[in-house]
Amino acid sequence: MPVICDGGKNPSDADLWLLNSCTVKNPAEDHFRNSIKKAQEQNKKVVVAGCVPQAQPRTDYLKELSIIGVQQIDRVVEVVDEAIKGHSVRLLGQKKEKGKRLGGARLDLPKIRKNPLIEIISINTGCLNACTYCKTKHARGDLASYSIEELVERARQSFQEGVCEIWLTSEDTGAYGRDIGTDLPSLLWELVKEIPEGAMLRLGMTNPPYILEHLEEMGRILQHPRVYSFLHVPVQSASDSVLMDMKREYCCADFRRVVDFLKERVPGITIATDIICGFPGETDEDFEQTMELVRQYRFPSLFINQFYLRPGTPAAKMEQVPAHVKKQRTKELSALFHTYKPYDHKIGERQRVLVTEESFDSQHYVAHNKFYEQVLVPKKPEFKGKMIEVDIYEAGKHYMKGQPVEDARVFTPSIAQPLQKGQVSGLPQVSLLDRLNMNISHYCVFVDFISRVVLRCLETPWVQTQSDSLNVL
Repeated sequence: MPVICDGGKNPSDADLWLLNSCTVKNPAEDHFRNSIKKAQEQNKKVVVAGCVPQAQPRTDYLKELSIIGVQQIDRVVEVVDEAIKGHSVRLLGQKKEKGKRLGGARLDLPKIRKNPLIEIISINTGCLNACTYCKTKHARGDLASYSIEELVERARQSFQEGVCEIWLTSEDTGAYGRDIGTDLPSLLWELVKEIPEGAMLRLGMTNPPYILEHLEEMGRILQHPRVYSFLHVPVQSASDSVLMDMKREYCCADFRRVVDFLKERVPGITIATDIICGFPGETDEDFEQTMELVRQYRFPSLFINQFYLRPGTPAAKMEQVPAHVKKQRTKELSALFHTYKPYDHKIGERQRVLVTEESFDSQHYVAHNKFYEQVLVPKKPEFKGKMIEVDIYEAGKHYMKGQPVEDARVFTPSIAQPLQKGQVSGLPQVSLLDRLNMNISHYCVFVDFISRVVLRCLETPWVQTQSDSLNVL
């Protein structure tokens, strides 16, 4: 029986490679295509998934490969089994119930969390916009939201499994519910009822047009003690001319209104944003308007990206900005971003932070304060998954460092012991060893993998997202 080979194993030992994809930018698709070629050179069976094959199933390099569509991830076992037998299976259909398009796979299906302390919940799929540079909608289609009841039940189950932080994600969280007669604030007020004391909820990316409709309510929600005062609102450009060519359905004044209102109503709030440099037709004057926006707001989290042409999109037919100009503007904006340090004034503050993961250098634990600012704390096992008080003694460009307050209470926000790494959500007491002999293990690992890649795609839509691979022996 095939068993899952995790990312730490050698892919060359696998009989089958399961490759997920992102269609946001050329480098991501190039990496995906190269991974397929590498697998075929090693005579591996290949199953592909994600936005690239969903949007372009007839592409030459995908011929004869088995495909799992973006709404078919719950059928991964079937596809893998058939691919191992040498059959080609393509599941690309849209799921419907009573004639209505569904949001995707059921939320209550078992999965394995990469981090047992964090649950990632997709609240809807697809979107309502028609941005001229975007290819993701080709794969994911129009908006389809999960019901409030489904989402609340998934959150409730997650907390019962020891999760202490929930991330809500989608292509556009602000558009949630418009297809089913509800809205984002209605969902959030129901979700906060389920959040245990000390646990936290983080909102994902929302475009300006939809958040504008709920500014008053969102201001109140983002002040809630169990909701991070953090919002990711992409502006993409401060030029109304460029925004019009992008078909972003808002002007720069709308974006400023969102930011100014939330900064006034939610003191200390973190606003993250995205900017595309060198969109077709962008002039020096257009770019200078974007530079001025960054000078004014000094965004602590800023995703700066050079425009990438995506074949098949309207932007691909527009007059392109020369490559060297795009590169230069990207450098200029990056240089401006690095001229200010957003956290220096916080040295000396006492903050309450939630510790959820290990730092990349493995020297610290990573925690976040109420504003979802990163705080590094000593790597002591008793802090993991806990809410602690720290004194800030150092600040960098992207982080602060905190010294735990002596004799301060270490608060446990979870209402249950977290699952062990490798345990299956929804299937208590199933260990990693047990699941190796279960067909469901294929699905569980894949769902967690999909949720992580989709999160990267949705939360940072113009940051290069390279497809990863899972390997099946």
